[in-house]
Amino acid sequence: MTQGSVAAKGTELGTDPQDGRLVLLGVGDIGPYYEPVADYRSVFQPVLDTGDVRFAHCEKIFSTRGYLQVHGDGHYSRQDPSRAKIFGECGFNVVSLAGNKAMDWGAEALLDTMDLFHEMGIQTIGGGRNAEEARRPAIVEKDGVKVAILGYSCILREGYNATEHNPGTAPLRIHTFYTPMDWQPGTPPRVMTYPYEEDLEAFKTDIKKAKATADAVVVSLHMGIHNIPRILADYQRTVARAAFESGADLILGHHPHIPKGVEVIGGKACFYSLSHFLWSQREIGNHVPGHIGGHRHGVQHDPAYPRLPMGPDAMKSMIARAEFSKQGVERVGFYPVRIDTDLRPEVLFNGDPRFDTAVEHVEWMSEGLPHRFT
Repeated sequence: MTQGSVAAKGTELGTDPQDGRLVLLGVGDIGPYYEPVADYRSVFQPVLDTGDVRFAHCEKIFSTRGYLQVHGDGHYSRQDPSRAKIFGECGFNVVSLAGNKAMDWGAEALLDTMDLFHEMGIQTIGGGRNAEEARRPAIVEKDGVKVAILGYSCILREGYNATEHNPGTAPLRIHTFYTPMDWQPGTPPRVMTYPYEEDLEAFKTDIKKAKATADAVVVSLHMGIHNIPRILADYQRTVARAAFESGADLILGHHPHIPKGVEVIGGKACFYSLSHFLWSQREIGNHVPGHIGGHRHGVQHDPAYPRLPMGPDAMKSMIARAEFSKQGVERVGFYPVRIDTDLRPEVLFNGDPRFDTAVEHVEWMSEGLPHRFT
């Protein structure tokens, strides 16, 4: 099968055909508000089955316990535990809990979700009973190739971060301030962002520790700006460089609910947003934060997708693919994905005109970012 590839300059395939290989496939947000259709897996499962490790970000909480927090996004962020079966059915082995909804219903609901995944044999990252557990990597191994996967959230409410004694998510908190761009009253300011120094130092320390025990390190980051194509916040590129300088080999970003660009930094690939994969929301017309925010930014919603109220790019997604050996990352690529009106993520292949359109879109989003697609 042919996929759109990120040619990471400076990395080459190993020369020994007997070298061990581990293939990781990564997707963005999973957390449907509605039950999937009966055959929802038919359009993507054959591709997922080619991976040794399948990663996803959990965008909902699965529990019957807890109380909606003051900062919570709404009742839809907590789902019945039975709906978590979607992760097991698709064969995901590592799931990130480091997201902005993880603590919407308090510590009990987060810990229930963790326990539920562990009962299914799925490792979790980015969430825990304390900061040490939340920052602990998942370790996956095949044929002697060992990969560590870490998860952090840059999008989190006050008090959602794990501490020494309290449950929560692994934080990479961000400062935001505004500076005038023009002398004319009423003109938009420039938005400046940079990470909390203490969180960034802990982040870099975690990566270095993980790299000392594994052949490669993958970092999952819940980050970015909803709805708006191409735009990256300042902190995203700062964090990406800090991660790679500390020893990370691949970054998988998610949160904006649309795809964003791909950047190759020092021969290593950063996917700034993989978009969502299996996700749905209440229908247009209800008060949905992302929906309201989309209108505020001029995003027009497609009436054919009433349960994806995040604009036309919300129907676009991708599956990141990386091959690892004892030497680290050998090859990185992606499968373009188109979400159909049943909200099934269909993988697109070379020869399908939609494949070319999808790759062109990722190319457009990646303008100004060092990369090369082949």
